[in-house]
Amino acid sequence: MTILVTGAAGFIGFHLTLSLLKDGFTVIGIDNISNYYDKKLKNDRLKLLKSFENFNFKKVDISNKDKLENIFTTFNPQKVVNLAAQAGVRYSIKNPYAYLDSNLIGFLNIIELCKNTNVDGLIYASSSSIYGGIKKAPFSINQKTDKPLSLYGATKKANELIAHSYSHLYNLKTTGLRYFTVYGSWYRPDMAMYIFINKIVNNKPIPVFNYGKMKRDFTYIDDIISGTRSAIMNNYDCEVFNLGNNKSENLMDMIEIIENSLNKKAVIDFLPMQAGDVVETFADISYSIEKLNYKPKTSINFGIPKLVDWYKEYYNVK
Repeated sequence: MTILVTGAAGFIGFHLTLSLLKDGFTVIGIDNISNYYDKKLKNDRLKLLKSFENFNFKKVDISNKDKLENIFTTFNPQKVVNLAAQAGVRYSIKNPYAYLDSNLIGFLNIIELCKNTNVDGLIYASSSSIYGGIKKAPFSINQKTDKPLSLYGATKKANELIAHSYSHLYNLKTTGLRYFTVYGSWYRPDMAMYIFINKIVNNKPIPVFNYGKMKRDFTYIDDIISGTRSAIMNNYDCEVFNLGNNKSENLMDMIEIIENSLNKKAVIDFLPMQAGDVVETFADISYSIEKLNYKPKTSINFGIPKLVDWYKEYYNVK
C-alpha cells in the first residue's frame, strides 16, 4: 500500500512514517519545513526517513493545491494521513493568520484531492483542544465541542465538520483523531515538557501557568502511533476518536519526574493562567478501545525518563 503522510518531518508525522516504513509500506512524505521551530530537528528526522528506499519526500506546503495535485496524480496513494498543521494553542493567539493557510485551506485542499482521486480513506489529526473549557471529565466524543477556547482548537473543529460533510456528500471515508498532549523522543521544542527539560538543564527558571494547578492527559508517542495505525487499517466510513492515555496527571508530578530523571531541581516561576489554555485534559477512550482496539501502555513514570534520555543524547548533555 502507498500511504501519503503530510507533516512527515513533524513530531507525530516522523514517528508514524518511520513505523510504516519499517513494516514495508511505501510512504510519500510531504512537509513545508516551516520555521515555526528549529529546522535542524526536522531535517534530522528527515535524514533518518530518507535512509529507507520505500520513502519519497516532497517539500510542499499543503496550501499549494497545484503542487499537491501533482503529487496525488503521480503517486496515486491509497490512504492519506493528514498531520500537517500549524500547531500550538498559545501561538494561535500571537499569530492567528498562520493558522488559515495550513489548518483550513490546506485541509480543504487535501480532502478535495482525496475525493477527486478516489483515495480509499483520509485519516487526519484533530486535537483535545476542541473540548475547550468543558468541565465534565473525562472528555467523551459524545460531548458537545462547539466552544473551543483557542483559534487552534476552532480550526481543528472545522476540520471535523468539513470531514463529516465530505463523508456524507461523497462517501469519502474519514477518521479524525483527537490527540491528547503527545510526548516522546524527537519532541517539538514548543511543548511544555521539552521547555521544562531544556530550561532545567540550562539552569533557567521554568514558567508554570495557573500556579501549577493544571492537569494533562500525557500520551506517549508509541501509543499514539499504535492508535493511528489502527485507524488507517480499520478505515471507517466517518468516525472521530480520542487518542489519550486515559489518565489526567498533575502538572507538578510531571515536573518532579523530569527533575528526578535529570537529577536536578527546577527553579519554578509560577504564573497566572494563559489566555486560550485549559485547566485539565482527560480522554475517555472507551470508544477507541471498542473500535480501534486502542490500549495505551505507557505511564509518565516510564515515558518521561525515555524522553529525557533522548534529549540528553540528541543535545549531547553530559
